[in-house]
Amino acid sequence: MAGDISVKNRNKLLAERVIKNLKARKFDAYYTETAQEAAQKVLSLIPAKASVSWGGTQTMEELKVLEAVRSGDYNAIDRDTAKTPEERQELMHKAFFADVYLTSFNAMSEDGVLINIDGMGNRVAAIAYGPKSVIAVVSMNKICKTTESARDRARNYAAPVNVQRCNLNPHFAQITGTPCSKTGSCGDCTAADCICSYIVETRMSKVPGRIKIILVDEPLGI
Repeated sequence: MAGDISVKNRNKLLAERVIKNLKARKFDAYYTETAQEAAQKVLSLIPAKASVSWGGTQTMEELKVLEAVRSGDYNAIDRDTAKTPEERQELMHKAFFADVYLTSFNAMSEDGVLINIDGMGNRVAAIAYGPKSVIAVVSMNKICKTTESARDRARNYAAPVNVQRCNLNPHFAQITGTPCSKTGSCGDCTAADCICSYIVETRMSKVPGRIKIILVDEPLGI
């Protein structure tokens, strides 16, 4: 019990500093102690009737935010409803015109730089430009000391684990040609099924407040 309280106290102190750094970079930033609070905060930031989309985001799935959007008073642009690959691509393009885009980040530095790895590029492209608002939930375990260590986490931990996650999903094409699919470690590959085509560092919200970061003191996503 004392250990749990010590970790929570440490995370709260760290979050205060990280939020200050995020705000200096023109992000809106918030801290929640529980996943439930994080989910409530996300939904409070989405206007009624808004068009809402997302890329691959296990964090938002675990929070049941996607479920709430699908069943709520929103216009969900959901690529998983597509009947064909062509329709899926069309929905992914429509996501760029959404009012709100939901996501997470693979890692974050203590000074507020956000790192994401993407295979197709649709997720990182939407974060950088397009949707009017981007809402991201990032668990405290993804915060790294420096930008360099955040890149290392994204590439050498999050990406290999995501490959294994994808290979457990029967709806996804199996990823078998990458070093990480065979060894569990990044090999800086040029494989056709590489999921690390784009490694994007987001260091500022060019439109102040467009990107909103919700830190949560529970492990979520990868």
